[in-house]
Amino acid sequence: MTKGPVLIDLESEAPARPEAAPPVPETLAPEGKAMMAAIAVAGRPPSRLSRWFWATVVGLFTTILGIAAWDYAASLVSRWPILGWAVTALFAVFLVLASLLSLREIAAVWRLARIDRVQASVRGATDLKAARAATSAVRALTSGRRDLDWARARFDERAGEVMDVDALLELAERELVAPLDQRAAREVEAAARQVATVTALIPLPLADVLTALTANLRMIRRIAEIYGGRSGVLGSWRLTRAVMAHLVATGAVAMGDDMLGSFLGGGVLAKLSRRFGEGVVNGALTARVGLAAMEVCRPMPFTAGTRPSVSGTVKRALTGLFGRE
Repeated sequence: MTKGPVLIDLESEAPARPEAAPPVPETLAPEGKAMMAAIAVAGRPPSRLSRWFWATVVGLFTTILGIAAWDYAASLVSRWPILGWAVTALFAVFLVLASLLSLREIAAVWRLARIDRVQASVRGATDLKAARAATSAVRALTSGRRDLDWARARFDERAGEVMDVDALLELAERELVAPLDQRAAREVEAAARQVATVTALIPLPLADVLTALTANLRMIRRIAEIYGGRSGVLGSWRLTRAVMAHLVATGAVAMGDDMLGSFLGGGVLAKLSRRFGEGVVNGALTARVGLAAMEVCRPMPFTAGTRPSVSGTVKRALTGLFGRE
């Protein structure tokens, strides 16, 4: 057995101070796994077989539940009339409330379809008459909103003097839609900030995925409300699928370090931990989803107004959260 200290020769000289030691290299670049998982969950289109299956399940469930409720109320009426009629009244109230909720969902889907019709009318406005009808439809989306009274007054004052199709559409975009763009952009920034913060600071399994999914669903719903398309539960899922389909169609799902380097500066991700890098990428993907939701819900395409960029949106969203180079 060897006695005394054992000396091991190192090929390279050890650093004199701990802070002078080289950083541990990152083997994998941040990929935004939480947002990619959330996009896959929310954007997966249901198959025809699954739609028929769930429709059958819902139909059987409501039928069995209705028959069971009727038998239960009838048996109570025969045994204890007062209690039976009280339960029957509760069932009647339940049916009324369910009908009202159904009507609200139908109205939400109709509002989203209304935005689709306005978008089609704007795209098909080739003459002055069609352009005036399209801008009137855009104006109708903002009716009843007191915060846009001044914008509608400016549009009404100048719309009668415009005799050019493109100029009339640009006037409507500047006066009626641009203020809504600013509010929608702030919603996108808030959602990107939330997703980036939770991903960077909470290292719990599936917490970042759930946060990304809920934050994006809430953001898409708020953007639809800003542009006049308030949606219910079913309408929100329909709108979410439309946004994800738009992302896939435009090829904006993938996120790489090349885009991140344009607004974070070269080498910044190397200075941050992997969790912070994932937060930045998830925030940027959330911004992409939000900007796609703006294009889907916006009643007019970006013509006179400046289309928001992902880099600018993430810069404003992440200001103060991450270090700058």
